[in-house]
Amino acid sequence: MQQGIVIHAPHDLRIQELETGALQPQQLKVKVKAGGICGSDLHYYHHGGFGVVRIKEPMVLGHEVSGQIAEVGSDISDIQPGARIAISPSRPCGACKYCQEGKQNHCLDMRFYGSAMRMPHVQGAFRQEIVIERAQAHVVADHVSDGEAAMAEPLSVALHAVRRAGPLVGKRVLVTGCGPIGALVVIAARRAGALEVVATDVAKMPLETAVKVGADRAVNMAETPDALKEYAADKGHFDVLFEVSGNERALVGALEALRPQAIIVQVGLGGDINFPANLLVGKELDWRGAFRFHEEFAMAVELMNKKLVDVKPLITATYPFEKSVEAFEIAGDRAKMMKVQISFA
Repeated sequence: MQQGIVIHAPHDLRIQELETGALQPQQLKVKVKAGGICGSDLHYYHHGGFGVVRIKEPMVLGHEVSGQIAEVGSDISDIQPGARIAISPSRPCGACKYCQEGKQNHCLDMRFYGSAMRMPHVQGAFRQEIVIERAQAHVVADHVSDGEAAMAEPLSVALHAVRRAGPLVGKRVLVTGCGPIGALVVIAARRAGALEVVATDVAKMPLETAVKVGADRAVNMAETPDALKEYAADKGHFDVLFEVSGNERALVGALEALRPQAIIVQVGLGGDINFPANLLVGKELDWRGAFRFHEEFAMAVELMNKKLVDVKPLITATYPFEKSVEAFEIAGDRAKMMKVQISFA
C-alpha cells in the first residue's frame, strides 16, 4: 500500500492509503517525487470545485508532478527503471474526431489527473506511487530538479497560450495577472521573440517574480490604477494581450492600451466576463481562448533540458506530503507564495 492526498469535501483533505494498481505491459510504475499545487487544486480544497464542477466522491488531487521510474512493463524497452521524468497528466483517447484532427486538448473522452469533470472522477497524482502510460513519461536532464520537472505542466499551459497568439517576434506584449501561469507566459513570450513585455498585477510578489523571469516592466494596478493609460495614445501600444487573471476589470482596463487588430488570448478563468463589443469592433480586436495543452508538454521538458528557460524563481516553498494541509493553506497567499510544491520523495 502507498499513501495519497485525497479531497473529500471543502477543507477536508486527508492522507490515506491507496492501491497502486497492476502494471500492464505498456505501462510504467513511477515513484512520485514532487507535485505543484495548482489553482484548480485550491478550488477543490477551498470550495469543493469550480463553476458547475463539484466533488461527488473522494478524489486524489494533483496533476503537476514529476517522478522516477521504478518498474517498466514487459512491452517497453526504450526507457529504463531509474529514469527521472516529468509526467503529463493529460490522457486523450486518441480515437475521437478531435484527437484525429490533432486537437487532443479537446478530446471527447479526456482523462486528466485530479478532475471531477466526469463521474467517476479521474483520480490525481498526489500519491507516493502511480502507474502511467508510456506516452505520459518525458525524461528530464540531470540538472533539472524534481521541483522544476513538476513545473512542466504549467509551463505547457503557458506555451499553448503563446502559440494561440501566433508569431510574437518583434511584438509588444501585455500580461495581466502574474501568478505562476502569468509569470510562465512572460517566460514563454520572451522565448518566442517578444520585443517588449509588460506585466500587471495587484500584488507585489508576483510582480517582482515577473521581472525576475523577463518582464521589462511590472505595474501594480492596486497602487497605480491608471498606469496603462500612458499606453493608450494613438489607439494603443500593445500587439498582444495575455489575460491571465480571469478578472473582468483587468481585461476591460487593458483594452485601450491595445493597438488596432491586436490579439487577446484569454488564459485565466474567473466566471463570465462582459466584453465591450464597441471596442472589439472599433479596434478589430481578436479575442481567443487557450485551453490546456498537448504537444507543448514535450516542448516544455525540452526547453528545461536545454536550459532555455528557468522556472526556479517561481518555486517559493516545498512541503513534505505529510504537511499537505499546511501546504494548501499557504498556497493561496499571493502576498507570500508563487508556486507551492509537495515532496513525496
